[in-house]
Amino acid sequence: MNDPLPLLDHPLDSPSAFTAEAVMQAVRIERKLLEEPIPQVCVLEFDGDLTDWLVSRNIVRKWNSWACFHTTMFSFEEDGVECGIVPRTIGGAYSVLIAEQMAAAGARVVLGLTSAGRVSPQMPVPGLVVATSAIRDEGTSYHYLSPATTVEAPLRAAESLKTELMKLSLPVRSGTVWTTDAPYRETEKQLVRYAEAGVLAVEMQAASLFAFSVARKFPLGIVAHVTNSVKETSNSFEKGSHEEEFEILQAICRAGKNILT
Repeated sequence: MNDPLPLLDHPLDSPSAFTAEAVMQAVRIERKLLEEPIPQVCVLEFDGDLTDWLVSRNIVRKWNSWACFHTTMFSFEEDGVECGIVPRTIGGAYSVLIAEQMAAAGARVVLGLTSAGRVSPQMPVPGLVVATSAIRDEGTSYHYLSPATTVEAPLRAAESLKTELMKLSLPVRSGTVWTTDAPYRETEKQLVRYAEAGVLAVEMQAASLFAFSVARKFPLGIVAHVTNSVKETSNSFEKGSHEEEFEILQAICRAGKNILT
């Protein structure tokens, strides 16, 4: 084959041959599900541990009409708004697949909560990053947008998230994250270069989801819970108590409500 690099040669203006709507209709038929809208505010909880705890405490309930072959949706009410949550949507390709289905099923805003590693030495650990842009070191974003180094986050979503998260005890920063498909291929050279450029954290979803957001004109925001640094191993990956994580989730859902109003 003498074609250009496939990743950089997508007909972005052409319609998709395979759609979220078609897949969800197949799920409904196979599982005999009702066709009804899902909650307008939906959260992708990339790790899944928090959702497991919410299920164990009966804080959330299963959303039975969620038409997805791959995931289970749960819901809970926050500040008078029903919020959907889907766990373990890790990685850009998978998270965008689920975001596409959320948008097609009636969600009006999708927000993400992910763990992340520190890049900038000025970033507190633990701390929260509201991503305002993402370095596109992954593949999914190139199916939605022309090649570029970064992609911007929707401004209103980022501002709403920061406003609500600042009410918590954890330090909150806004800025650029580095999205990678290969966490075990992060190199020291890359980490130094991105730290010098002011990148706050590294994670696996933001660039892909922001590209979906821009292309589809769909409100979306990402919060990265920075819990580790490659140069510091003490207390790495410590996210605090589940109660504290739940407070972060509640703040994210309140931000989602504000985005809708």
